[in-house]
Amino acid sequence: MKALLVSIAVMSSVLFSSAQTTKWELDKAHTTISFRSVHLLISKVTGHFEEYDATIHSDREDFSDLKVEFTAKVASLNTGIEMRDNHLKSDDFFNAEKYPNITFKSTSFKKIGDGKYKLAGQLTIRDVTKPIELDVTYGGTIKDPYGKTRAGFEITGKLNRFDYGLKWNAALETGGLVVGEMIDIICSVEIIKQ
Repeated sequence: MKALLVSIAVMSSVLFSSAQTTKWELDKAHTTISFRSVHLLISKVTGHFEEYDATIHSDREDFSDLKVEFTAKVASLNTGIEMRDNHLKSDDFFNAEKYPNITFKSTSFKKIGDGKYKLAGQLTIRDVTKPIELDVTYGGTIKDPYGKTRAGFEITGKLNRFDYGLKWNAALETGGLVVGEMIDIICSVEIIKQ
């Protein structure tokens, strides 16, 4: 009986010590969640989400144990043109009414070089969930003038919008499509240790 109690105590200690306890919060004043697509084969259109949130945990100084869950409100997307935004929110693209959120849940965060990481996870758009891998550049960690610890990251990647049911398009007379198939993800992120 004593051996069993010792085993339980040891297992509890290991489980407790491996749980992440350090929470980080997005600094939305210094964070931008953007996307970009090709238009008419000759230029690119950029948009961003104005409403989003994330749950972020990491106990290690190099963030190698980072875990993140992210949600963006589709209705908050903004490309600077109201008519285009309304089209993107319609069923031709995101269908904001039926699928109000885009979500991402990390599965790994691997260091691949000095300040370089690969962030893997599951991305859900229109209730379609697929794995995605993003490139991350770590900008560093500092103490701000108010004594808070901050860290900065640049996150980039690509996704095929057709994979998520965002299939609207129109063909050009010269060949090609009005809206590109591949979408760039470009995020500048600053987080504050809680």
